[in-house]
Amino acid sequence: MIDVVFYFQVHQPYRLKRLKPSDNIRRLDYWDTPLNKLVAERVAEKCYLPMNKVLLDAIDRTDGKFRCSFSLSGTVIRQLRDWVPAALDSFVALAETGCVEFLCETSQHGLPSLGCPEEFAAQVELQRATVTELFGAPTTFRNTELIMDNAICQQVEKFGFDCMLGEGADALLGWRSPQVPYRPRGCERLKLLLRSYSLSDDIAFRFSNRQWPGFPLYADTFAAWLHELPPPAQFVGLFMDYETFGEHQDAQTGIMDFMRHLPELVLQDQDFRFRTPAQVSAEREAVNELDICDAVSWADEERNLSAWLGNPMQRAVHDRLYGLREDVIAAAEKKPELLQHWRELTTSDHVYYIATKHHSDAEVHDYFSPYDSPHAAFATVMTAIDDLANQVARVRSSREPAARRKR
Repeated sequence: MIDVVFYFQVHQPYRLKRLKPSDNIRRLDYWDTPLNKLVAERVAEKCYLPMNKVLLDAIDRTDGKFRCSFSLSGTVIRQLRDWVPAALDSFVALAETGCVEFLCETSQHGLPSLGCPEEFAAQVELQRATVTELFGAPTTFRNTELIMDNAICQQVEKFGFDCMLGEGADALLGWRSPQVPYRPRGCERLKLLLRSYSLSDDIAFRFSNRQWPGFPLYADTFAAWLHELPPPAQFVGLFMDYETFGEHQDAQTGIMDFMRHLPELVLQDQDFRFRTPAQVSAEREAVNELDICDAVSWADEERNLSAWLGNPMQRAVHDRLYGLREDVIAAAEKKPELLQHWRELTTSDHVYYIATKHHSDAEVHDYFSPYDSPHAAFATVMTAIDDLANQVARVRSSREPAARRKR
């Protein structure tokens, strides 16, 4: 029996205004609220609402045999609560079927796992509480952009998770299969489920590419590819951005019809079933230990950290931001909103926009970026960080609050 594991990542960042060092910023006014609201409403209309209905219908038609999983970043949850509550309700409806698992991640979809373990733990606990309130207590973890190494996996195990998702990168696996569970080195209990990147990207990136030899991709063709998986496959991890459906690839490409027809076609072979990550983790043993010496992610051709920390500008932003953490936490005792704004700046998209890559990777970065250039993105985010640092310094250097001084 081979398990088909669909995992969908749902995320929208809080995009910054086009800030310049000469701007006179007032009251932590960093965020482009009209743009963020517009994008949230558009993506909900094009993707979240119609695709959630496709999945609900698939669960109903198959009597619960179709199963899948999601991770909603804390930032997108707050946006949907504020601007598109019907879309958030539709995710809750999926959870209520009992056929959909909701995973945990960091609350701000950030990079605290890279050198700031205290903030990593804090954001995971914030997100765990949010996911538990909406969808039920999570047992599977997905780090931002599937970033993992031995140390990160060990910390995730200490957080109490049973299962973690990762990227089945060739540089990591070599000759080994991504389609069996692994145990990360140094972990005693955590099971690692990896993405089958070629099959996942056939849907996420190549589906609407008319130059791709596999175009057009029909559901029966893809189901046949799954049915031909060779041993030792125990599961196939089809992990992708949820915005693949209707937003990155318009409904007119046939992407929604593809997903509408796929479940029954997969289930025609009795040796295949749909499972959530938690189910695979509970039902299958790790076949081997996996030594993840160098960090792996699911981004770009390198599948490493270069999408976020690949140039000096990105590293400068990352170091400056996390270097402020202790001062921000101290200042937040007097002005709590400072911590919330600092955490929104930790969202990984802000450094992703600063990438200076070439060829196909550059095209992907440019597609997502609201800026004219990486240097414009750098100027904007550093302006916000510098302003926040100045406000933190003023709060920390100020005397006791006015109410106390009047006594």
